[in-house]
Amino acid sequence: MSLLEFDRVSMTFGEAPAARQVLTDVSLHVASGQALALMGTSGSGKTTLLNLAAGLARPTVGAVRLLGQKTSSTSEAALARRRGQAVGFVFQALNLLATLTAAENIELPMILNRFPRADRVARVTELLSRAGLAEKADALPASLSAGEQQRIAVLRAVAHRPQLVLMDEPTSCLDSDNSRALMDLVMEMNVTERTAVVMATHDPHMAAIFSNVLRLCDGAITA
Repeated sequence: MSLLEFDRVSMTFGEAPAARQVLTDVSLHVASGQALALMGTSGSGKTTLLNLAAGLARPTVGAVRLLGQKTSSTSEAALARRRGQAVGFVFQALNLLATLTAAENIELPMILNRFPRADRVARVTELLSRAGLAEKADALPASLSAGEQQRIAVLRAVAHRPQLVLMDEPTSCLDSDNSRALMDLVMEMNVTERTAVVMATHDPHMAAIFSNVLRLCDGAITA
């Protein structure tokens, strides 16, 4: 099943004469169980592509389909429901909720999807343990290091077992051991649960884990 489809998508910000084209004629398909790494320098269009994939932005030209529905003709409310149920997103800015503990941040998507409490507690405990953060369960984001916050953001994205996980530089603050442990968790879901994964990264070592690598340069696919 094609979870995500870009059909000749271009994205422009601003109005002429100051308009800036960020993506140009991008086409791609992401199916269940597929793992795709997006590589490119800063400004190459990786973050814009992820935002379009999640329906957080609408393309200027072309069509983006998320779980078979065109995002440009779907209401914001319907897109929000679809994201909440089927998509996990790791933002570059992380976007952890400052008033929630690490455990509560991870638990939030499961609450929104009405998981039973016992299942939520078990899943949060499992994820914190897998990431080496069991002792940080009750910590607020402000008391965590940048790397710890990044790990919590990834755990939150996968907690509700989404069909599609989108990640924007999820290991930029992590050492190689923590990066690998975190990606092992994500890729285990990719294999055992057929979770599709799309990750933007500058790190060739992280990209090497993925079965498919898409290279962007100035908003266009080059390889």
